[in-house]
Amino acid sequence: MPIILSIETSTTNCSVSLSKQGETLVLKEDNNSNYSHAESLHVFIDDVLKTAKINKTQIDAIAVSKGPGSYTGLRIGVSAAKGLCYALDKPLISISTLHALAHQVDAQEGVIVPMLDARRMEVYSAIYDCEFNLLREIEAQILDELSFKKELESGKVFFVGNGTEKTKALLSHDNAIYVDNKLPSANEMSALAYAKYKIGDIEDVAYFEPFYLKDFIALKPKPKS
Repeated sequence: MPIILSIETSTTNCSVSLSKQGETLVLKEDNNSNYSHAESLHVFIDDVLKTAKINKTQIDAIAVSKGPGSYTGLRIGVSAAKGLCYALDKPLISISTLHALAHQVDAQEGVIVPMLDARRMEVYSAIYDCEFNLLREIEAQILDELSFKKELESGKVFFVGNGTEKTKALLSHDNAIYVDNKLPSANEMSALAYAKYKIGDIEDVAYFEPFYLKDFIALKPKPKS
C-alpha cells in the first residue's frame, strides 16, 4: 500500500497531504495571501509525517502540483519535491494543477472549468467533462462576454478556482454555476498521484520543471509615496 506525500503551492494555498493507497491520511494547509510558502512548506511536511507517525523513509513517492499558477509558488513546491526525491531516492509524480482543482466539483452533467487568476482579465483555464476527461487543453485565456459561449449554450458549466470572480463580472448565464472559495489543494492530489504511481507514470527528477504556461515577468515596484 504505497504512501505518497503530495505538495501543492501553485496559489496562495500552501498545502501538503500524506496518503495511503490514494486515501488522504493527513492534510495540512493554509491560505495565506502573503505567499509564505518558503517558511511554511517544510514545517507542514514535518507536521503531516509526525501526525501520521510515518518516517520520511517510509514514503514511496513524492507528488507535486506542476502548474500552471504562481511562478514563485511553483518553484518552491517543485524544488522541495525534487530535494526530497534526491534525498530519499524516491520517484517524483507530477499532477496538473487544474486537473486536481476540477476534482473539487461534484457534477453529474455539463462541464467543469477550473480557472486560476492571472493578470488583468486573464485566467489559466481548461475544460473537463463531468468524468474529468480533458475536453480543451490548458491555456492562458483573456476573458470577455463571449467566453465559454458554446459550452454555456450546451448545458451547465461549473466554474471553480480563484479566477471565478473575474468570470462572474462578465458571464451571468443561467447555466453558469460558480463554485466559490476553492483553491488547489493537496487533498485531491492523493487519488490522482496513486493512479499515476500504479502505472509507473513518473518524472525524471533531474530534468523536471514546472508547467508555467507563460514566461515570468518581473513587475516594477510601485514608487513610494
